[in-house]
Amino acid sequence: MKDIKGYIFDLDGTIYLGDQLIEDADTVIKSIQNEGKQILFLTNKTIESRQKYVEKLKSFNIDVTIDNILNPTVTLINYLKTHHPLAKLYIIGEQIIKDEILLEGLSVAATPDETDIVILSWDRNFHYDHLNFAYQAVRNGALTIATNPDRTCPVEFGEVPDCAGMIGALEGVTGKRVDVQIGKPSQVTVTAAINLLTLPPSQCMMIGDRLETDIRMGIEAGMKTALVLSGVTQASDVPSSEWQPDYVFSSVKGILFNTVT
Repeated sequence: MKDIKGYIFDLDGTIYLGDQLIEDADTVIKSIQNEGKQILFLTNKTIESRQKYVEKLKSFNIDVTIDNILNPTVTLINYLKTHHPLAKLYIIGEQIIKDEILLEGLSVAATPDETDIVILSWDRNFHYDHLNFAYQAVRNGALTIATNPDRTCPVEFGEVPDCAGMIGALEGVTGKRVDVQIGKPSQVTVTAAINLLTLPPSQCMMIGDRLETDIRMGIEAGMKTALVLSGVTQASDVPSSEWQPDYVFSSVKGILFNTVT
């Protein structure tokens, strides 16, 4: 790993589970920082602001700034400003993502008829009215953009449904796949991460607990990859996966001690 100059870490299931730090994760991060290498924390979650992630990591004695955090909301806003700056949006998501989008001057639709794009993100208050509004908008020609494809999110007591539930509901009633996916493993997120690190992918490593998002993204981008078994993936899942990591660790401390499972 001596050639690696940039480390991209997933958060949930990789650095912590809920409010519980994964053992030695803080030591791993400090060691990388002391070597003068770059770190980016890359999450697919949209239910917290980047500042909240900074505060949470600092509570674990991990010293970071907002520039070390990338989430789909930031990438989505940049994507919309570049490709659809005048679009009227219908946002399925929690208040934090709505507030951040509005603060950037993007427009929200009042009716399905005027909706240009339906945004699908994790919403723990998702209900039928959301689904019906989105369905009518898509029937009228609206595009669909999902913030992330995660089926579940790892927490202390197991897993909870994530954005795939919202995506599945809309795809199920419209019969159409989402047009654009922003979060890992999307090339949109790869580009955003590489631009922040200002390093070629060959000098970066992606570390995460999901084969279909973290590891897939790293492989497709040309990065080294390390799967950790502290989140949603079990060791028994690896042999049959299309996405084979360079390393499999029981947790992130394998990065420090290079202890492969």
